[in-house]
Amino acid sequence: MRGDDAFCGNVVDRLASLPGVRAVALGGSRAAGTSRPDSDWDFAIYYRGAFRPDDLRAVGWPGTVSEIGGWGGGTFNGGAWLQVDGRQVDVHYRDLDDVDYRLAEARAGRFAVERLMFHLAGMPTYIVVAELALNRVLSGELERPAYPDALRAAAPPRWWQDAQATLDYGRRAYAAHGKLAETAGTIAVAAGQAAHAVLAATGQWVTNEKTLLERAGLRGVDGTLAGLAPDAGRLTLAADDTQALLQTAVTQAANRGSPAVGENHAGAR
Repeated sequence: MRGDDAFCGNVVDRLASLPGVRAVALGGSRAAGTSRPDSDWDFAIYYRGAFRPDDLRAVGWPGTVSEIGGWGGGTFNGGAWLQVDGRQVDVHYRDLDDVDYRLAEARAGRFAVERLMFHLAGMPTYIVVAELALNRVLSGELERPAYPDALRAAAPPRWWQDAQATLDYGRRAYAAHGKLAETAGTIAVAAGQAAHAVLAATGQWVTNEKTLLERAGLRGVDGTLAGLAPDAGRLTLAADDTQALLQTAVTQAANRGSPAVGENHAGAR
């Protein structure tokens, strides 16, 4: 099996040669330098105008290649899961016209939250902007945006409002009736929403939820969930304890106003 550098270079060369592709970037743990030997390789191909998934299929790598819009038709508009030289390779499609729009919206403090697999709290549309800031560009040129001041002002209250509404509904509709699974679900979703509020307040980009609670200092919610039982009183108390935990984190982030030393903050590069 070829070395990582040679493997990566070969994949990038093949992806960059596809018609319409203007740039190729490496993301995930490989870009962050936190990968394990068995970690996936996450690439994004940035194209302008038309892109044909059949051109990617024609490369001959085994796996599944979706159509444009094949992942629900939202901001994440499709991609592929492939095996290349015995390694797992994920390829994401990124339409540069849409990325430009999302960047302009983020700079104006506007975004939407879309439903996407593996995102409990929902996916903010500025994730594709976060990718520009954090991913390693290996072919072509892409803008490297700083965290917009307008987004830093607008996103925290939006996320915190969602978290409070989620918890309130969970308390009334589920906890009060002793429904453990539903209460646990609303607590987990609200924690993710509050974590987004914390990280937005401190200008930290988010590209997935894998370490979202850790980065926001909300791993303590595990202790609340560990003690749950199908009892209305205990579940209501769990919702109240979660509310207090999340409120403290969001308030501290608002007061801090900038990332703590050692936190991952992407500025202009």
